[in-house]
Amino acid sequence: MAKYGKEQDAQSIAAFTVLKRAMELDSGSRYQQALVCYQEGIDLLMQVLRGTKDDTKKRNLRKQISGYMDKAEIVKKYLDQEKEDGKYHMQIKIEENATGFSYESLFQQYLNETVTEVWIQDPYIRQIHQLYNFLRFCEMLIKKPCKVKTIHLLTSLDEGSGKQQQSSGLQEIKKSLQDHGVLLELKYSSSVHDREIRFNNGWMIKIGRGLDYFKKPQSRFSLGYCDFDLRPCHETTVDIFHNKHTKKI
Repeated sequence: MAKYGKEQDAQSIAAFTVLKRAMELDSGSRYQQALVCYQEGIDLLMQVLRGTKDDTKKRNLRKQISGYMDKAEIVKKYLDQEKEDGKYHMQIKIEENATGFSYESLFQQYLNETVTEVWIQDPYIRQIHQLYNFLRFCEMLIKKPCKVKTIHLLTSLDEGSGKQQQSSGLQEIKKSLQDHGVLLELKYSSSVHDREIRFNNGWMIKIGRGLDYFKKPQSRFSLGYCDFDLRPCHETTVDIFHNKHTKKI
């Protein structure tokens, strides 16, 4: 019983730590991140409530959960209105050597079951590590809850010694996606410069360095080689927008 009580206390501390962060983000007008933290913290508190036997503690927990749910609902309504008005904009600055910015960490909260089509504009999907970056991004897109059926890639054509490598690599990715029921449409342009990603649920993400914002790992057996959340990043800026209708690139 003592062990169970300690687990409950630890879970409660974790919940309030996340909720404190949610309120800090809320106060700093970082509403999308605040909403994620509110939802996570509320879920943790609900787990604490389910494991609580004391009636007084239960009443207090229910009151606290209700209060945080009200805060989360206010943030959600504000974000929904911003999306409806086409005014939503959030910026994330990734510092030099920062970690914790895998594709999943950046994009997962904007991907849901309504995402069926994705447009990627990135002039530098050429070198082997850039092809692997694109592959990793595609892997994320075909996982649940997404129901992606079409991925559009607009990039520049490598006219040098890497032309064959780029062509064969993208064709292999296309074939692999096809095996998973996903169509990859490839287009090349010599004038493409901007880097942006669009989902057909209205979200658009612009990254200063495109998909290639990770640093080269120190070795094949160093942390971060496989898990991109542990991979140091180059300094860059991520701008996130929401439009009522996502236009094709």
